[in-house]
Amino acid sequence: MNETGLLTELVRKKAAEIGFSRCGFAEVSDVDNSVAGCFDNWLASSFNAGMAYMGNYSDKRKSPQLLVENSKSIISVALNYFPEHLIPKERYQISRYAYGKDYHDVMKARLSQLLDYIKSVVGDVVDARVFCDTAPVLERYWAWRAGLGWIGRNTSLIIPGMGSYFFLGEIICNVSFDYDTPMKNRCGNCRRCIESCPTSALVADKVLDARKCLSYLTIENREEIPDFAADVMGNRIYGCDTCQNVCPWNRFAVPTQVEDFALSDELAAMTNSDWDSLTVEDYRRLFKGSAVKRAKFEGLKRNIRAVNKK
Repeated sequence: MNETGLLTELVRKKAAEIGFSRCGFAEVSDVDNSVAGCFDNWLASSFNAGMAYMGNYSDKRKSPQLLVENSKSIISVALNYFPEHLIPKERYQISRYAYGKDYHDVMKARLSQLLDYIKSVVGDVVDARVFCDTAPVLERYWAWRAGLGWIGRNTSLIIPGMGSYFFLGEIICNVSFDYDTPMKNRCGNCRRCIESCPTSALVADKVLDARKCLSYLTIENREEIPDFAADVMGNRIYGCDTCQNVCPWNRFAVPTQVEDFALSDELAAMTNSDWDSLTVEDYRRLFKGSAVKRAKFEGLKRNIRAVNKK
């Protein structure tokens, strides 16, 4: 094994020790023209809804080398968040990714740990940055390029034999590695995600219209929940996992070993009456350091009102 190959395997092994479920390597380059074109068309169709920031820094989103000068590689990692214990089905539901602590903080801490290891092996010549859903990086695209899995019809990255309940993160650096091969799509003829979406937000293969998506409408959206969405919300008060829940690949999902992502006892004990009478103080206590704060207290109460309109 040559020096580059040895470094690649050392980093992959360290990533596993840190707790990442998968680690892959892709050579830095401009995003494929076809993918860049699809993204431009998605924006032009206003499928990003109120997420205007998705149109910012288009040059960096398409050319990650602009994020880290002289970068050569993108290290893509996946961290399992599938919870061992679920909120009972008869109670109000929040998306499983938000059961525990804010994934941005958990992922960045582990990515920084991996980067520190790379620097300890390679030396101070390493120039790099860590990313997790807070920068103009096409994360699922690079996870695919790095051989972690493929992008399913529901736009989620699917890892064979493991499913899609994963957070993704990246290290962009000026170090060379042996690069992985992108994986072929293995969705076959299955269209369960498209057919099961409550609001028909999946308008085509790998195309999500956020204006219809319950996750967008209950989290990022700052307006009232539109009637067409309120009519099919069921008991969802934060996010929607339907397109993942119905995916056959998620029958392979296993509970995460990351304690930070576990459902807290207090959250598990919340009854619908507790949610209905939620106060600002309750909200701050329950969701300190949680991704649920993205929706804000007013947004969460709005969602509860919408569920109760039925």
